[in-house]
Amino acid sequence: MDSEINYNQLVEKALLSVVRESLRYVVQNGLPGQQHFYITFSTRNPDVAIPDHLRDKYKDEMTIVLQHQFWNLTVEEDHFSLELSFNNKREPLIIPFAAVTAFADPSVQFGLQFSLDEDLEDAGEEQAPAMEDSPSDAEEASKGSTDEKAGEVITLDAFRKK
Repeated sequence: MDSEINYNQLVEKALLSVVRESLRYVVQNGLPGQQHFYITFSTRNPDVAIPDHLRDKYKDEMTIVLQHQFWNLTVEEDHFSLELSFNNKREPLIIPFAAVTAFADPSVQFGLQFSLDEDLEDAGEEQAPAMEDSPSDAEEASKGSTDEKAGEVITLDAFRKK
């Protein structure tokens, strides 16, 4: 046999399906209670479609919050899209799941972290996208709070039950 089963890749794909199904749930039912999502994604993925001013500001990675103010969320097999408010203007985002690096719902202490495989990302295969929005979270992401924390990696261990 020339190659071995890549279990890490299989697990990542399975965990990305958790992200996909969570977003599909939101499309059909909305966010329950106080639940909200933090989604981090690589802006370097060639299939990520975000406004130029956001790509200029977040050259490597961006985190969005899906909470109060988001519109037109759609979920496909390989990507999701939505509109978020940045500086009081609705902006469209298209995020392939192959670009997602982290997903968290801090209200229930749940989080996943993904390691981007450059070959998968370049090939556009599934890995995970991200999204962020909340009435003020998206505006904060595009304004000052991210100016100080641009490129900061947040570990999701704090959201896991011990």
